[in-house]
Amino acid sequence: MPQPEQPADQPIDWKTQVYQVLKDFDVKHVAYVPDAGHSSAIRLFAADDDVHSVLLTTEEEGIGYLAGAWLGGQRGALLLQSSGVGNCINTLALQACSRFPLLMVVTMRGDWAEFNQWQNPMGQATEPALNLMGVRTWRADKPEDVEVLLRGAATMAFEGDQACALLLGQRLIGKKAWK
Repeated sequence: MPQPEQPADQPIDWKTQVYQVLKDFDVKHVAYVPDAGHSSAIRLFAADDDVHSVLLTTEEEGIGYLAGAWLGGQRGALLLQSSGVGNCINTLALQACSRFPLLMVVTMRGDWAEFNQWQNPMGQATEPALNLMGVRTWRADKPEDVEVLLRGAATMAFEGDQACALLLGQRLIGKKAWK
């Protein structure tokens, strides 16, 4: 579906694009653990009566939930932070064995300008770990990359019954600070 051009003098609102792309792909279930990087999309989905917005206690629950949504004939997406990818590694075997469409949007930590050293190990291992589990990955570090990469990942997930993840780099999200 063609999208209106972004006026040249306005910054790209990539956070709203995440919501809009998933809506364009008829996503009816969004599972997430609260995350500042996804807060705009989470708020938009929570206010959308056409989408079941599901708060998880841990990220791997989302994989089983989305498998169930697919079995029920509906599409879903998992919004998570890179630190939560480590929680999902074993559960990704469910997708590998049953080949249902799995779309993940991952906000990165342990990346550029990370202040919290505890985020670094999983942040550095996120993409290789996902790849080892058969998940196709793409990385967006600039606002203009988000929409096109998410549309491509969603196409491959939903039309090819694949596990796909878009990694939203910390340069895109912005430097975090203790508050």
